[in-house]
Amino acid sequence: MAFTFIQQKKKQKYLVLIFIAVVGAILVVVWQGFLKEEKPVSPPITEALAPPKIEINWQILKDPRLGKLQPFEEIKPFEEITPEGEIGRENPFTPY
Repeated sequence: MAFTFIQQKKKQKYLVLIFIAVVGAILVVVWQGFLKEEKPVSPPITEALAPPKIEINWQILKDPRLGKLQPFEEIKPFEEITPEGEIGRENPFTPY
């Protein structure tokens, strides 16, 4: 009978040690992931990070192909007059 009590105490010791190890691992992960402050990394200012200089090629406007282009027609707004003389339809969702 004493033999079973000793085995249960050993098993309980191992379970307590495993529980402490799991709790410790969780605390380390939480500390590393959330609580540890990270220092902001500022990149060194170099010419590679400077905005590029924009240069406009004005010679493209002298291209003869631009003279052949025609503007779009102006599309006038649609106005439907009802028999009562009002603009629009009473119910715009009904079919014609």
